[in-house]
Amino acid sequence: MFQQFHYSNQLTFFQKLRSIDFILLLCILIIGFISIFAMYSTDGGDVLYHTKNHILRFFLFFSLMIVLSFVNIKFWHATGYIFYLIVLLLLIGASFYGVTAQGSQRWINLYFINLQPSELMKIAIIVCFAKYYHRIQINNVNKITLLAIPMVILIIPIFLVIAQPDLGTSILIALSGLMVLWLAGVNIKYFVYSSLVFIISAPFVISFLKPYQKLRILTFFNPDKDPLGAGYQIIQSKIAVGSGGLFGKGFLKGTQGYLEFLPEKHTDFIFTLFSEEFGFIGSLILLIIYAIMIFRIIRIGYQSRSFFGRLFCFGFASAIFIYVSVNMCMVLGLLPIVGSPLPIMSYGGSSMLATMIGFSIVMSSNIYQRQLIS
Repeated sequence: MFQQFHYSNQLTFFQKLRSIDFILLLCILIIGFISIFAMYSTDGGDVLYHTKNHILRFFLFFSLMIVLSFVNIKFWHATGYIFYLIVLLLLIGASFYGVTAQGSQRWINLYFINLQPSELMKIAIIVCFAKYYHRIQINNVNKITLLAIPMVILIIPIFLVIAQPDLGTSILIALSGLMVLWLAGVNIKYFVYSSLVFIISAPFVISFLKPYQKLRILTFFNPDKDPLGAGYQIIQSKIAVGSGGLFGKGFLKGTQGYLEFLPEKHTDFIFTLFSEEFGFIGSLILLIIYAIMIFRIIRIGYQSRSFFGRLFCFGFASAIFIYVSVNMCMVLGLLPIVGSPLPIMSYGGSSMLATMIGFSIVMSSNIYQRQLIS
């Protein structure tokens, strides 16, 4: 073990640089540049507020990702609980002193960015669970006493985020945490029981939702009931995607986006604008890039000798898959609108920061793949 530790710390800068997964790095850059052009299109073909901010954030957080990639994977393991606690405190702070916008109190004003701690919690929960299950033997994973702790760790931020209110992000945090539990070896029967409890309690849970959240669910089942109100966004989204056809209308030629039929097209509905302009072929290429990205993360996880690194990579790959799937199903009307940004593509500093931190830990797992963690 001492020899392994000695080896990892003797890596030169150039050895670490060569150990970066350049295919994964290229996928991040390609999606980043696609997102910049998409944001340029949302601003009507001008470099305005959203485009400027998106370019600045992408290159700033991409650079931060590169720097953090060289941090030893043992650091992320050692600070797993601390990372979670810091983000949890930020969530509590946002609940009491956060910036309120559109009826939600989700952000903390840090002057250079309005930080949304719930986005960071998506990564923090994966890091925390990866550290928790790192030392637990597989035959002890399903003990009730050992299951109670991660459930408390997961439930606390979920309720804090729901109270903001932000039901969509709370669901994504829950899915991220549950995926790590499943990957750690928790028996499937617990997921079946939980699903049954959720289905039975769903009518009671719906009664506690905010009016706009109930309206989103009703709109999902029948968007044509209120085509100029609650159903407007999803109807226009499906029109935009369908009108793109096979090859799309061309860059800056999407009528739904360019003529302002699509509200919030720079955030959760960025894929709609992209699909209208580049069609089925362009959308397929984007999906293939995301698929390659997920495959490379899983590959890095398989090569990691530490269970912490392996579990984080598998959990983060699952999270990226969930975020992409939920976002695209949402804009196509296959799921209710839950406010799920498309990784890297959507406008939003907190989402970009959280995603890049996740990628930096994946890169660290690859650079220090031979590193054993006791």
